[in-house]
Amino acid sequence: MRSIILIAHNLRSTHNVGSLLRTAEGLGVTKVYLTGYTPYPQLKTDKRLPHESAKTHAQIQKTALGAESLLTIEHIDDITTLLQSLKSDGYNICALEQDPKALPLAKFSPGPKITLIVGREVEGIEKELLSQVDSIIEIPMRGKKESFNVVQAAAMALYSIVYFT
Repeated sequence: MRSIILIAHNLRSTHNVGSLLRTAEGLGVTKVYLTGYTPYPQLKTDKRLPHESAKTHAQIQKTALGAESLLTIEHIDDITTLLQSLKSDGYNICALEQDPKALPLAKFSPGPKITLIVGREVEGIEKELLSQVDSIIEIPMRGKKESFNVVQAAAMALYSIVYFT
């Protein structure tokens, strides 16, 4: 069975985070890292003020619908250190982003240990971060819009990784 780690980096929307957690849980993601300024649910290691963490947790819970309590979730500010650690553990680090170097999702072969990074809702994953990954994949667009919502894109990519590769 493939080990899949999902990293949501610098997302702003608590609703996107909740929906992403629900999607990850439904597709059997092993662990979720919420990095940078991505909002995160209450955690045992939470250092936020109780009223701040409770408010954010409630907002995430609206769309996560309990998935936040079923997943292994960790919040880490420094994604670079995390990526180094995952690489040393044998994970293939993959970014889901539109980029001239990106491989179409249908041609991607992830291997047994994969980390999928999704990024900012509008701007995408920062170029500095893209330079640290092993591969970049994208979902080809056939319509007039230039991109999908981060959660829908993550769902397509994760589903493809779980069932078609």
